[in-house]
Amino acid sequence: MASASFLNNLTALQANLLNFAYMLTNNRDDAHDLLQDTMLKALDNEEKYAEGTNFKGWVFTIMRNTFINNYRRGVRNATVVDTTDNLYLLNLGESTIESPEESYSAAEISKAINEFSDEYRIPFSMHVQGYKYNEIAEKMNLPLGTVKSRIFFARKKLQERFSDYR
Repeated sequence: MASASFLNNLTALQANLLNFAYMLTNNRDDAHDLLQDTMLKALDNEEKYAEGTNFKGWVFTIMRNTFINNYRRGVRNATVVDTTDNLYLLNLGESTIESPEESYSAAEISKAINEFSDEYRIPFSMHVQGYKYNEIAEKMNLPLGTVKSRIFFARKKLQERFSDYR
């Protein structure tokens, strides 16, 4: 059973611990869970606390270590280990399963781009090829803002044209 002074010290730190837990988790419910776990671990390990050491530091260390262990456990549980011979699970992405109606070929997209007038097609194509905005502006002898707006409007036209694509 926990001593009265230990319990008093622990409850006195509860507000500070909750603030620290919220700082670690950025979530109110997770912070309360972390606080509860910390309080239980501190109570379970009272005999390991050496009188005269920094009590606040000891409890905050318990909280930090509990948070780190929970985070690592979450990462470990989210990891998929593929034991199939051909690594089927690793090669199977959620986005790779598409029906033919949901996908467009590169030819369809290129055709749509080529239908743009030169004022939109050329800067957009250069941007897709990897040119920077300022390079396009220099080569086309246009103001930088004009180049950016033409590329923006070309994107918008493509988004409208292929709006049924997810």
